[in-house]
Amino acid sequence: MKFRSDPSTIRGSIAPVVTPFTAEGAVDHDSLAGLIRFQLESGSHGISLGGSTGEPSAQSVAERIAAMRTAVGVIDDRVPFLPGTGSHKLDETLELTAAAQELGADAALVITPYYARPTQEALYQWYATVAREFPDLPIVAYNVPSRTAVDIDPETVRRLFTDFENFVGVKETTKDFEHFSRVLYACGRSLLVWSGIELLCLPLLALGGAGFVSAVANLAPTAVARMYELWEAGDPESMDAARDLHYRLHPLVDLLFVETNPAPAKWVLAQQGRIASPHVRPPLTTPTEAGLTKIRGLLAEGADLTAPIGA
Repeated sequence: MKFRSDPSTIRGSIAPVVTPFTAEGAVDHDSLAGLIRFQLESGSHGISLGGSTGEPSAQSVAERIAAMRTAVGVIDDRVPFLPGTGSHKLDETLELTAAAQELGADAALVITPYYARPTQEALYQWYATVAREFPDLPIVAYNVPSRTAVDIDPETVRRLFTDFENFVGVKETTKDFEHFSRVLYACGRSLLVWSGIELLCLPLLALGGAGFVSAVANLAPTAVARMYELWEAGDPESMDAARDLHYRLHPLVDLLFVETNPAPAKWVLAQQGRIASPHVRPPLTTPTEAGLTKIRGLLAEGADLTAPIGA
């Protein structure tokens, strides 16, 4: 909760951890706690839970709140905590956001309501409702049109940023890099923008982004965090080293999407012994044999980044 009063401190690599399940399909809180400890020990600058990588739509509200409680206990205010609290239903979104606030989250990451394909005015009203309901909690929109079939226009973000003091930023998970620039142009660079697209994480920093919420941090947390730190150092040698890490991460980025995220990442984490099972809930499935062949090859290419690296 200590970062809540100044959301501008929520920067860098915010790791969107997977939600581990047992082989029988229950939420595995022991593995979840272990993953979060791994992220903290590896240098991640913040923790997110319940975004797309966390399979939130396959969980009940009670399960998501219980997972938040586990995360808060492990994080213990050492880094910012940004849980995903959105749903396609407003009542669930408000319930999850209320729980996040009560548990001590530093901000709430609220996905655009999916399937319904609301208009821009409807999106404005949706986020306005959440912002009014929780005036003391920073609200971050989560824009991921590939999963929700709706895209938040820069003008809608500008209206929310202007009208609500606690609407502080947006996680942009769109491959349209022009969109990133137009959002920052419309709102000014005091808006906090994080990239959710792995290969746009480093480029966003050049535009003044706050950092990234990159699923590849599940596999290479030290490398992803170090990429941010090197870029922020600002000298030519450090920035060139950041670019080097960006390119070296390519195989692990490709690995994540051999089949639907987070199934490949969970398989790798299970092989590493970091979670007890690679189980994903329906409608997802664990990787096919053809997928595993590709995953193994890409893992071998990026293996040097899956362990902590030196400065």
